[in-house]
Amino acid sequence: MPVNSIASKFHTVIVGGGFAGLAVAYELTLAGKSVALVEADSEVGGLAGGFKVEDETLEKFYHHWFNNDVAIMEIIEELGVKDNVLLRPTRTGMYYANQFFRLSTPLDLLRFSALPMVDRIRLGLAVLRARRVKDWKKLEGLTAKEWLIKLCGQRAYDVVWDPLLVGKFGTVADDVSAVWFWKKLVLRGGSRSSSGDEVLAYYKGGFAALAERLAEAIRNQGGTILLSSTASSVAAENGLATGILLANGEIIEADNVVLSTAFPISANLLQQVAPSEFLDRLRRIRYLANVCLVLSLDRSLSDTYWLNVNDPGFPYVGVIEHTNFEPPSSYGGRHIVYLSKYLPTDHQMYQMSDQELIDFSLPHLKKMFPDFEKSWILDAHVWKAEFAQPIAERHYSTLVPGNSTPLPNVFLTSMAQVYPEDRGTNYAVKEGRKLGRILSHA
Repeated sequence: MPVNSIASKFHTVIVGGGFAGLAVAYELTLAGKSVALVEADSEVGGLAGGFKVEDETLEKFYHHWFNNDVAIMEIIEELGVKDNVLLRPTRTGMYYANQFFRLSTPLDLLRFSALPMVDRIRLGLAVLRARRVKDWKKLEGLTAKEWLIKLCGQRAYDVVWDPLLVGKFGTVADDVSAVWFWKKLVLRGGSRSSSGDEVLAYYKGGFAALAERLAEAIRNQGGTILLSSTASSVAAENGLATGILLANGEIIEADNVVLSTAFPISANLLQQVAPSEFLDRLRRIRYLANVCLVLSLDRSLSDTYWLNVNDPGFPYVGVIEHTNFEPPSSYGGRHIVYLSKYLPTDHQMYQMSDQELIDFSLPHLKKMFPDFEKSWILDAHVWKAEFAQPIAERHYSTLVPGNSTPLPNVFLTSMAQVYPEDRGTNYAVKEGRKLGRILSHA
């Protein structure tokens, strides 16, 4: 679609239609600013985008919120769709040494026979001790491994934490900052009910439905959203951005540019207009990709929602049975299972074709669940994302850039910047709205 037919010039053009970019656009249009949002995909939502299962939309990559996620709940209330938020207690567990352990409540932890009682108690106290940490910067010089051994002891680390860290981060597990893991413990510890159960939230119709509702609000407030439109570079003159050049050769002119893309993509967009030192800083932040196998089954695998896998022989770090959270009735009676793996893009699992990955995965699933048969599968989908997990290293706060760039009217907002929080739609919305409020006065 020719840009000139939409508007001659915008207040802000935003690259990326994930929740961070949507939040910036929402805040700016709320303030009456003219906005164009450019998204390469055919839909908004980013990593929270969806696909159809029966008549319902399901996330390509599993998503939920914690019941203490404030920013996302605030924007949902503003959009008038609070009734679509579903809060439910969930069951979590662990697969270790060919056994299943339930780990949903403190009592479950006391029954965790894979560890001696003294280590179970120490493990339980670790969350309480972590929540007492007020100054996270004191942890920045420690790796997660160093801190967790100090906090829980070597045996608990070896049985519980090391397999999860290696399963999620692979060869870079020893580089992960203690701050990243501290925030995980604090977040999960603060999302429990009075009975000790973990309470999680989901959006009726899926996260993609919320992204579409947010896009609808942006359009209703005068914003423009261009789907299936790939940005190729930031256009600039005399040290100031003038807009975004699209892959089809068109230019979207704007007074401000926001890049809500992963840092390597942002660096490519700024390649011609920003100093090499700044581009190197963006590219210094490392990411892991993700491959997610989504199975629709005619029956359930187990009664556990989130099963952490502490078995190095199993190729995935987690088995998430989504329909132990959002019921099968939402998907025509289908039982939805996610198998998730974080990995570098040169990993053999990332390089496999969809059918190769399915064929590779099923024997492992049967080993864990002996009753499982291939005939249970109604359909299977494979999704891949190149920049799925920023790697928060030691002293990450000194590595990651802020919102500003060498061009005074170009700004960054991405999941790599929500530190000390971890990636997630809640923090994407929080940071996006914050940047939007700043730009609304520009």
